[in-house]
Formats: sequence, C-alpha cells, structure tokens
Amino acid sequence: MTTETLINKKDTGFFGHPLGLTTLAFTEMWERMSYYGMRGLLVVFMVLAVQEGGFGMTEQSANAIYGLYTGAVYFTGLLGGWMADRLLGGQKAVWYGGIIIMFGHIALAIPGTNTFYFGLILVVLGTGLLKPNIGAMVGQLYSDNDQRRDSGYTIYYLGINIGSAIGGFICGLMQVNYGYHAAFGAAAVGMGLGLIQYRLTAKNIANVFDKPTVKMSTKAITFSWSAIVGLLLVLGIVTVFAMLGTLKIEPLAITGSIATIVFTIFILYFLVIFLRGNLSDIEKRNVGALFLICIASICFWAGFEQAGSSFNFFAENNTDRMLGAFEIPTQWFQSLNPVFIIVLSPFFAALWINLGKRMIQPSYSVKCAFGLIIMSSGFFVMFFAAQFAANSMKVAPMWLVATYFLHTVGELSLSPVALSAVSKLSPRRFAGQLMGVFILTYSIGSLAAGLLAGLVNAGDAVVDPSVYLQVGLFGTSAGIILYLLSLKTRKWEKLAEKDDSPNVAKVSA
Repeated sequence: MTTETLINKKDTGFFGHPLGLTTLAFTEMWERMSYYGMRGLLVVFMVLAVQEGGFGMTEQSANAIYGLYTGAVYFTGLLGGWMADRLLGGQKAVWYGGIIIMFGHIALAIPGTNTFYFGLILVVLGTGLLKPNIGAMVGQLYSDNDQRRDSGYTIYYLGINIGSAIGGFICGLMQVNYGYHAAFGAAAVGMGLGLIQYRLTAKNIANVFDKPTVKMSTKAITFSWSAIVGLLLVLGIVTVFAMLGTLKIEPLAITGSIATIVFTIFILYFLVIFLRGNLSDIEKRNVGALFLICIASICFWAGFEQAGSSFNFFAENNTDRMLGAFEIPTQWFQSLNPVFIIVLSPFFAALWINLGKRMIQPSYSVKCAFGLIIMSSGFFVMFFAAQFAANSMKVAPMWLVATYFLHTVGELSLSPVALSAVSKLSPRRFAGQLMGVFILTYSIGSLAAGLLAGLVNAGDAVVDPSVYLQVGLFGTSAGIILYLLSLKTRKWEKLAEKDDSPNVAKVSA
C-alpha cells in the first residue's frame, strides 16, 4: 500500500470522504449551474424578434445551432482529456477551463451577434477542458480498492444535479425580471463563484492530478502545443470571417455535415478495433454487445436533448404557464430533470440491489433497451399535447412534467448502465479508447437532436404532432430490437463480468 493510499484512507474530513471531494463537487455544481442556466435560454433567445433583443432566427436554425453547440461540448471533451493527461495536468485544465467558461458567459451577457457566437465558442472550449478532468480527479481522491469510491461519485453527481436545478431557477428568474443578457451574466457569476471556491480550497486537492500522467518528450510537447495553437488560429480565422460576413455559415448544413463526420469516425473506430485489434472470440462478442449499447445511447440522446430545444419552444409558446397572477419562467422546466434525478436516484440504486438479492440481474443491453423505450414513451405524451397545441390551444404544464419524468426514468435506466458496460465489456488494452468512443455517442446524439428539433417547428406556436409520434415509434422500435438482440448478447456480457476488475482499474486511471 502506497503512502498516497494511506493518506486517502485517513482523509475523512467530509462525512467520511476526502476533503477534496468538497472542492470538486462544489466547483462542478457551479459549473453546471452556469451551463444549464444558459442552455435553457439559448434557443428561445435566438428566435426572439430583433426589436425584442433577439436574433429573429428560424426555429430550425436555432435548433441546429443548439445541436452543434451541445455536440461540440462533448467532442472537445476528448481533446480536453488528452491535454490534461499529456500537457497540463487535471488541476490546471479545470482552472483554465473554468476561466474560459466564465469569459464565455460574460461575452454572452454583452448584447451583439458577434459577442454571442464568440461567447458560445469560449464556453465550448472551456467545458471541453473542465468537464472530463474534474470527473477524473474525483476518482483519484481514492485508491483503487477504496470502498468509498462509488459513494463519492454519488455525492459528486448530486452536486451536478443541484447545480443544474439552481441554474434553471436563477437564470429563468433573471431573464423574466432583467432580460436575457442579465441571465447570461448570472451564469458568469455562477462560474466565477465556482472558481473562487476552487482556488480557496485548492489545498484539499494538493496532490491530485496536479501533473500530466503521460510522459512526453520535449519535441512531442512542442509539436502538440504547436498543433493546438494552429487549430485555435484556424478556428479564430473562421470565426472572424464569419463575423465579417465573408464566410457564409448555414447552421443546418454544418450540423448535418459534422454529424455525418463524427458518426463515420465512430463506425470506423469500432471496425478498426474489431477487425484489426487482434481480439479473441470472446472479446469480439463483447465489442459487438458494446456497439449495440452505443447505438442505443445515440438514439437516447437524440431524443433526450429535445429538452433544451423543441421542448423549450413548446414550454415558451404552447404551454399555459400562468399560476394565478404568476407566470412560470420557461427555463424553470429545465430544472425538472435534475430535481427528478435527485429524488429518483436512491430508488434506482435500491432497485438494482434488491433485484440482485432476488437473483434477477438484467443484462446491460436489457436495461438500456428499457431505458430507451421509457424515454421514447415521453414522445407519445408530447404527441397528444402537440395535438391540442396544433389547434391553437395552450396546454397544461403537466404534459411537460410527465414527459420530463419519463425521460429522467429512462436516463437513470440507461446512462449509468451504459457507462458501466463500457468498463466491463471493453477489451483491457482498448478500455480508455472505447470510453472516448462512447463519449462520441453523446456528441452524435446531440447533433442529431438539433436536426430533429428543427422538424418539430414549434417556434410560432405551430407544432407538428406527427414528428413526436414518429420519434416515439422509432425509439420504441429501436428499444425492442435491442431487447431481442440482448437475448443473445447477454450471454457474452456474463462472460465479461467474470473478469471485470482489470477493466475497471484501467478506466478509473
């Protein structure tokens, strides 16, 4: 047992957990407050008439930009994790990422088209640095065999959802009383508070991921920084040309093209590992089972990310938000998902434990299949709500509440299970790479969500109910197909579970 392990065992300053958990959990809480607070404002602000301070965009363009934004956040996380491992270390990545995010929100708070897009780019880049590395730092607070690890991550994710709920509430209230730019400013303040407490409590994480974990030669480091600077210069030039109007950018076309490129990368990576990875027969079966779970994840996030796009429009234009003399801010509906997660998470944890005691252990594929089906059922709810809205009626808020509830149940059934499946089913030598490929499913799903939301056309109180019905039928059909295939793949998953410890250790590192 190493000295570091002994220190970790003795560090019980936060309800039996290391004090560093407070630093990381509260930093992430404020970062999520800023991210989800701003996300809930985004599409509604972009379609707002110019005379009201918005950009007067079409719903399709706003949804495409939203999909591009959320997809880019996940995609840049791959680069952010790589930079922390090889160039910066996790602590610096989180610190600089938070600063970039804060300045991004400050730019959003300044009226103007150019400052708006510049702000979005900064938030994407900063989140790519901060998000993957702060989660990795939580794991490094504990030794590999520390039984507190899972409980620590539970507290960490509780902070995420508290921050998400606070963000929707505060930024929604600010928007109603002081306008959109003040609400963007509130997101900047939230990130600023996270940075202050991160710096003031930095002693709690003094030796945690403070240096790069992969040693590189001086030449390789120089080349890497040159490549990064080059990429940023290209991004800067494209941004300037777009701002000057020299380069015409079509959001729908760009989102579709990038979604195609990322999906192609996803497929090719799986093919290369499957065909050229020297896999054993068992490993090939595991990778095949994991591929199905990844496809389910893409379908899931394409539907789930309607929360910030088409559902947000539905709340703004088609929902009766009056409670007496008080009008519920549109953004408050964005807080429903994190609140439901906080309430339901203990029940799901108890469910899997009790099923295990009864010797009932659904496979990863089965859990993901049911998660996808449950999420898809929310679109059937929206189909009926949209039918009323299509007749120029404003519907009760409970339609959206019911939809967000079903989506949350689906998320709790699929999301944590899929992450666990990556660690269990990945061949040991490809565990880290396949986790990165799995993260691409979030990006692909988010990009697809932006394109899908454009088909709903909810912006002018004109809703196409058939789109919700088609999404519900597609998601349900995909879930049923996954379930049928799981009757075969569950045998492969059982074989992988017999020797899972090396995989878990590899991913945790």
